Amino acid sequence: MYLKQLGVKPIYQEELAIIQEERKDKHRQLARVIVEHKQSYKILTDTEELSAVVSGAFAHQAMERADYPAVGDWVIIEKLIGEAKAVIHKLLTRQSSFSRKIAGLTTEEQIVAANVDFVFIVMSMNDDFKVRRLERYLIAAWDSGATPVIVLTKADLVDDVSSYIADAESVAFGVEIFAVSALTGLGVEKLSNYLEQGKTGTLLGSSGVGKSSLINALLAEDYMSVQTIREDDAKGRHTTTHRELILLSTGGCLIDTPGMRELQLWDQSGHLETSFQDIEELALQCKFRDCTHTSEPNCAVKQAVEKGQLEQGRLKSYFKLQRELAYLDRKANIRAQQAETKKWKQVSKQIKHRK
Repeated sequence: MYLKQLGVKPIYQEELAIIQEERKDKHRQLARVIVEHKQSYKILTDTEELSAVVSGAFAHQAMERADYPAVGDWVIIEKLIGEAKAVIHKLLTRQSSFSRKIAGLTTEEQIVAANVDFVFIVMSMNDDFKVRRLERYLIAAWDSGATPVIVLTKADLVDDVSSYIADAESVAFGVEIFAVSALTGLGVEKLSNYLEQGKTGTLLGSSGVGKSSLINALLAEDYMSVQTIREDDAKGRHTTTHRELILLSTGGCLIDTPGMRELQLWDQSGHLETSFQDIEELALQCKFRDCTHTSEPNCAVKQAVEKGQLEQGRLKSYFKLQRELAYLDRKANIRAQQAETKKWKQVSKQIKHRK
């Protein structure tokens, strides 16, 4: 009943069939994670919602946080007889995932939403709207493997929607941008058209930008509690406290996420070029192929800034994100080496135990 709406892929059904055959166990079944709470989960099978935890073997093999299920993940589970509970035995390969570095000094990946078709970057048309923040979100969105879409909310509160759209267009090449108002209904149907049966989207943005109001508008009911942005500083209040996958009447799914004060990137250096196509194209005209666009002569990028063809702030943002991703790459390499050492220590212990 639910798997079709949840967007189950044939590859997942084939993998389940192989596991059932290998184990001679027809009780294993597919489910999708709809809520995550510190390694306890709510999952949806083809017929029911269950509470779930990972098996001991799963936890033993997991090397890092990203190895555990996240909202949107597909898993193979075994329901406990006579209970509305299940054990998660296997995490199936993610078709896409929106990741960020976890808050704090630790260099570790957090999966915000998995197996999504569309990443809706939500920004409200007031002081929350910041082009530099949008650039950051776009890099992560392109890297996710999903299609980014920019949704500008609170259209009923501004006189000139077109100026906000123009500012977004200046950094979002090839990305659809549209304005919505949960109050008047403007743009809500356009958003719902993305979420046809079997499709999944996720709403990402700061607190108070209107994500919960959009969900209520899509559902035509007050499903989510709503709080507004504070008028004195335009900063949002937290409404959503956890990630949750919601089934829509359109036949699709939507993953709501808590508001983010700041998105810390995770290993998205390969998509810096996608988000900064204008600078990358200018760089091809520089005199030196390894031009850093700082002090070299005949630098096409610097010349574009001087002529007013490229905003100085955008170039500064490009340099900042370059440095951030380079630092993260170095830290990730060190962490990967440590993880590999830990893995082989575990293998060694298992071999000794068997002897």
